[in-house]
Amino acid sequence: MYRISEISLRLEGTEADLKQAAAARLKVAPEQIRSLKLFKKSVDARKKNDVHFICTVDVECDFNRNPQDKKIAVAEPYRYELPAGKPREIRPVVVGLGPAGLFAALILAQAGWRPIVFERGSDVEQRKAQVARFWKTGELDTESNVQFGEGGAGTFSDGKLNTGTKDSRARKVLEEFVAAGAPDEILYLAKPHIGTDRLPAAVKNIRKQIIALGGEVYFETALQNILIRDGRVTGVAVKPRNGSPYTVDTDRLILAVGHSARDTFEMLYSLKLPMEQKPFSVGARIEHPQEMINRSQYGRFAGHPNLGAADYKLAVHLKNGRGVYTFCMCPGGQVVAGASEENRLVTNGMSNFARSGGNANAALLVSVGPEDFGGSHPLAGVEFQRRLEAEAFRLGGGDYRAPVQRVEDFLKRVPSKSVGSCQPTYLPGVTPCNLDDCLPDCIADSMRQGILLMNQKLNGFSFPDALLTAVESRSSSPVRVLRGDSMQSIAAAGLYPCGEGAGYAGGIVSAAVDGIKCAEHVILS
Repeated sequence: MYRISEISLRLEGTEADLKQAAAARLKVAPEQIRSLKLFKKSVDARKKNDVHFICTVDVECDFNRNPQDKKIAVAEPYRYELPAGKPREIRPVVVGLGPAGLFAALILAQAGWRPIVFERGSDVEQRKAQVARFWKTGELDTESNVQFGEGGAGTFSDGKLNTGTKDSRARKVLEEFVAAGAPDEILYLAKPHIGTDRLPAAVKNIRKQIIALGGEVYFETALQNILIRDGRVTGVAVKPRNGSPYTVDTDRLILAVGHSARDTFEMLYSLKLPMEQKPFSVGARIEHPQEMINRSQYGRFAGHPNLGAADYKLAVHLKNGRGVYTFCMCPGGQVVAGASEENRLVTNGMSNFARSGGNANAALLVSVGPEDFGGSHPLAGVEFQRRLEAEAFRLGGGDYRAPVQRVEDFLKRVPSKSVGSCQPTYLPGVTPCNLDDCLPDCIADSMRQGILLMNQKLNGFSFPDALLTAVESRSSSPVRVLRGDSMQSIAAAGLYPCGEGAGYAGGIVSAAVDGIKCAEHVILS
C-alpha cells in the first residue's frame, strides 16, 4: 500500500475524481488501483478565489515507485500493541473519567488489569441533565457540571480532536472513538471533531467496554485522601455523594482529576507532594456571526455545503512580552456557563456535530505566569483564577449571568448598555457592562491590542457588534504535579499524576494519550 500526499480536489470532487488524480500521480490507469482510502483531508483557503481540498490517500496498486518522489511513500498501517505485563492481585485505581482517566482505564482493562475507577461527577446521561438545569435556572451542582463528570470538561466543548502531539498513540484514541460510535471522518479530517451532542454516547460506550473487560466504575464518588506509607501509595479514601467514606487498597493510582479539581490540588499540597505553579492563560469568549467568519475565510465559496462552518486559529505576540491567541474555537456553537464553584463565573464554548448555530465563538486568551499570581505558593495560580471568577460573578449580577461587552465598546473603554446585531448565546443570561471592571489592566489591554492585530489576519475580527463574554479562566491547569521519567510522582511511588489536571496535556487527544502512557507504565512497572 502506498500513501500519496497533497492531492488537490475541488469542493464538488468525488471519490472517482480522487482515484483519477491518484492514478495520474502514480502514472497508472485508474482501474489499476485496487483500493483507495482517505488518510487525511483539509481545506486549502489560502486563495479566496480557489478554495479546495488537499487530500492524502492510501492506495493498493502495483507500480514502480520513484524513491525521489517524496509525496509517494510506503504506507505502514497503524497497529497499537498492548504492553505485556501480568496483572497483580492488587488492582490499579484510576481517579477521574475525563479523557486521560477514560483511556488509562481502557488500556488497563484491555490488558486484563481490571481497573477500579472513581469519578466525582455523574454518568454522562445524568450529567447532561444537571448541566442543562444549571444553564436554565442558575442552580449549580458543584460536584457534577461542565468541569466534573463522565467525559471531563471536553464533553461540553465540541469534542475537538485536533492536536499538536506527534505521538502515534493519538491514532489509537481516534480509532477507539470510532469503535465507540464516533463518525468515521475523524480518522482523516485534519481538524476532526465529534460534537458535544455525539461525544457523550461515545464516552458511554468506552465506559461500557471497560466494565465488560472486568473494570469497575463508580460515579458520584469523590477522592478524599491518598494513603501513602514509606514513600509508596497504599490506597485511597473515597466518599460517595450519598454514602459513607471508605478506603480501597492499591499500589498503583492514576490521578486524572482534570484542571478544575482545586480541592484535590489542596489535598495533594497537604500531603507535601511536589507541585509547582504553571503558566496558563485567561481572557474572555469572543463571539461573531458565523456567516461573517465564513465570508472572511472562504470568500465567494462561503456557504458551500461541502465546507460547513469555517473556523480560525489566531495568535500574536505583543511588545509587552505577552502572547494573545484564540483557543477552543467553536464554529456554529454557543458560549456556555462552566462554573464549578459557587459564586464564581466561568465561560467555555461548545458546538454540536453539525455546527449549525448562527454564531462562532472562541476563547480570546492572554498568557499569564507566576509573576501575575501574587505569590510563590504552588496554588497561587488557583487563587488568581478564583479572584477573576468572583469579579465576573459580581459584575454579571450575582446569579451566573455573564458580563458581556461589545468589541467596539471594549476597544473604546466605555461600558456597553446593550448588545447589537450579534446576539449572545450564553445561558442563563448576560449583563452588558465594562469588562475592565473584572479583568486586570494587563489582561484587558493585551486583549485590545490582540483584537486589532488579529483583525489584520482575519477580516472582521474586530467587528463592532462582536461580543466578549467573561471570564475564560480554565484554559489549562494552573499547577503541575511533578513526576519523573517513570511518570510517577517524584515523592510517592505508585502515584501517576496524569493528563491536563496534572499539567501534562492540553486537550482531549493529548490528555487521552497521556492516560495511555500512564497505563503502559503501570502495566510495565
